[in-house]
Amino acid sequence: MALLSIPWWLPLGEVPEVPATRLAQELTASPPPQIVDVRTAREFRNGRIPGAISAPLGSLARALPELGLDPGRRVVAICLTAHRSIPAVRLLRRHGFDAAQLRGGMLAWRAAGFREEKG
Repeated sequence: MALLSIPWWLPLGEVPEVPATRLAQELTASPPPQIVDVRTAREFRNGRIPGAISAPLGSLARALPELGLDPGRRVVAICLTAHRSIPAVRLLRRHGFDAAQLRGGMLAWRAAGFREEKG
């Protein structure tokens, strides 16, 4: 009997998290953490954390070398509800980045009333 292959992005387990209030504070630091938004391009255009880089989860592994991320700076992966960002954090950590996810995703960011960019 053949075993099914489990996709790399299947969100199992826990990853380090940062709450929205702490991320908002960290974004004022120098240098700020790098934000990788793994939602779809449409979701990204409809509202994102200022300075975020769009890298939809389905293409993140392939696009990672071209994102220009600084390995010396922390990376925070975000999605809408903190489910798609779990595998993104695991991928980033496997590539040597100090990575965490935004706890609660963009829904938490919006609930806290923090600024977004659109377009």
